[in-house]
Amino acid sequence: MPDSSAQFLTGPRCLYSLIVLKFASYPHSSSQNEVVMRRKLFSLVVCLLLLAVPCRAAKRAFTIEDLYRVRGIEDLRLSPDGKTVAFTLRTDDLAKNKRNKHIWLMDADGKNPHQFTFGEKSESTPLFSPDGKWIAFISSRDGDDNLYIISTAGGEARQLTSLATGVGDPLWSPDGKSIAFSSEVYPECNADDACNRKIEQRWSKGPLHAHLASALLYRHWTEWKDGKRTHVLLADVATGAVRDLTPGDFDSPSFQLGGAVQYDFSPDSSELAFDSNHDRDQASSTNSDVWIVPLAGNQPPRNITASNLAYDGHPKYSPDGKYIAYQLQKLPAYESDLFRLAIYDRSAGTSRVLTESFRNWVDDFKWASDSKSLYFSAPVEGDTPIFHVTIDSGSIQQVLVDKAIDAFEFSPDDRRMIYVRRSVGEPAEIFAVDLTQSKASAPQRLSHFNDEVANEVDIRPAERMWVTGAGGAKVEVFIVKPHDFDASKKYPLILNVHGGPQQQWEDAFRGDWQVYPGAGYVVAFANPHGSTGYGQDFTAEISGDHGGKVYEDLMKVTDELVKLPYVDPSRIGAMGWSYGGYMMDWMEGHTDRFKAIASMMGVFDLRSMYGATEELWFPEWDYKGTPWNSDQYEKFSPSYFVKNFKTPCLVISGERDYRVPYTQSLQMFTSLQKMNVPSKLIIYSNAGHWPSWYEMALYYTAHLEWFHQYLGGDAPPWSTEQFLRNSVYDPATGQRLK
Repeated sequence: MPDSSAQFLTGPRCLYSLIVLKFASYPHSSSQNEVVMRRKLFSLVVCLLLLAVPCRAAKRAFTIEDLYRVRGIEDLRLSPDGKTVAFTLRTDDLAKNKRNKHIWLMDADGKNPHQFTFGEKSESTPLFSPDGKWIAFISSRDGDDNLYIISTAGGEARQLTSLATGVGDPLWSPDGKSIAFSSEVYPECNADDACNRKIEQRWSKGPLHAHLASALLYRHWTEWKDGKRTHVLLADVATGAVRDLTPGDFDSPSFQLGGAVQYDFSPDSSELAFDSNHDRDQASSTNSDVWIVPLAGNQPPRNITASNLAYDGHPKYSPDGKYIAYQLQKLPAYESDLFRLAIYDRSAGTSRVLTESFRNWVDDFKWASDSKSLYFSAPVEGDTPIFHVTIDSGSIQQVLVDKAIDAFEFSPDDRRMIYVRRSVGEPAEIFAVDLTQSKASAPQRLSHFNDEVANEVDIRPAERMWVTGAGGAKVEVFIVKPHDFDASKKYPLILNVHGGPQQQWEDAFRGDWQVYPGAGYVVAFANPHGSTGYGQDFTAEISGDHGGKVYEDLMKVTDELVKLPYVDPSRIGAMGWSYGGYMMDWMEGHTDRFKAIASMMGVFDLRSMYGATEELWFPEWDYKGTPWNSDQYEKFSPSYFVKNFKTPCLVISGERDYRVPYTQSLQMFTSLQKMNVPSKLIIYSNAGHWPSWYEMALYYTAHLEWFHQYLGGDAPPWSTEQFLRNSVYDPATGQRLK
């Protein structure tokens, strides 16, 4: 039977069908009275149906363009009195290559949602002042990203900073007099904007363009350091005066990709805690520490976690000021060690771990209002539940499981939680739960920003299955079936391998979980060895074994997937990004069971990768040394198995990818070509390890085109060449070009 979710008629067609069925059910007669009776019944049925709720629409398949209609919800904040929710709503216009973010407000019960800021340029990161009368936010409306303040009653915003170095992660001081923020400055300039501006302009606009380095970690992800450091600056709310709180030739706070703010004010606004790594060999060290600095006077920062040579970071003061909570790892140079939740007793000067018994990573966390416990999120078997831990006993209880929870805030009395939630089949929306009972109440949905898309387009949910993997371990697999799924048919399959590798696929809305099912594919997402959310032991087992248990897991997963009655075993493909790209390159040399492969930002040659990447702690831990003292750089390098290459392969990378330099993809493509394997190469000129939101449209186009050629799913709405040549849309009107 066809999938019932897509088999509804709508409007006049539906009404007409029901009327005809009803009228046809009466026996025919030549009697004049019976003819009149049938006409009356017919009229009655028409009237009743016109008053009824119209039939549900038949949803159409999800497309690349639909992905760009989905609106994103970011920067969730709750006002100090718990009555108002602030957030950033992101909208994308693929046709005009325009992304915009504006601040919205709504009542905490979901009523009265309305856009709060307007303009051609974006605004983001809303933050209520401690008294709830003002909102600080970041905007580039006057050039660079800078701080603005606006009354919660509305009106004109006041620009607080005007820095060429930009602003990130604003944080109000509890007394409301200052706002801390991060900015990339030259250490010799600190907060002197004129000094920073002069060096930057001479460097970027002068006749000579070059880079200089005298130590490792000279570039990171997509940027060359070129002498800059991230510092915490402090802006006076009354005057706009700015000063540097973390001067010196160190990144303070340390670099991170997203996540919570890495510094915090003490409740009395007299002190700031932040994280920073002061080790000499930055490229091989994960030894970030928590430092504290008084805001008055000229005392230097003090390291309060020096005894731990592994990671300490994300400090947060307890409301009563007695403790600083922070994340902690115990193994130096291992970025994927278990993230624990620890607290530092400010009076005693001692630390202790609260969550040692909890064997999954602690992610974001927040203090309860009484300072006696904390709430935290964690990846667990494809979900992101919220947990509660007490500081006296260390007792941990699960508070809520609701697919992927991206952000959460608590009412002042901790009785209600507001959060952003998404799942594979549901884009992000805002929800709330009542926490006054022993268990959280049923979630209450507060926002409906993506209803229009969801009501029109078939956004497919995920199903879960478990497979016995390497060593008898259980491996969880998410499966998304195609649009108009018919269990009597057989469909092509794409296996998607995640990057990290220490992370998890979670039950969360993503473009690749919808674009391919919309084109007629079954897609599968496995969490093999190395994934988070299944205990730290499972996560750790990938280190020193990159091509071992994970590969075995994925082969066993594929064995089970092809047994599914709706999967065509002769049309299966695989794709992966970062470590997933590495696994595609590894599969090229170890199996021919896939009909087509797509490798994105993948590692091909481990020896040359070591010499060109930036965060050396990763290969040194995961490959158990360096190329000159560990045989793993040969044992697990796809480059040593080129003679076995035979599967058609699409290769994609970006020139500004400093994590996995794009030359890895060039080597992969060259090897494929020399082995006469059908292959295609796409190199983005400006992309790093992730293409931009707009560049992702080319990514999806190339994949649909490639898999259409070899697996037989639907073709993309335009060709790769059309998108590469910018000949899909008219940039002025946003209309499709013919």
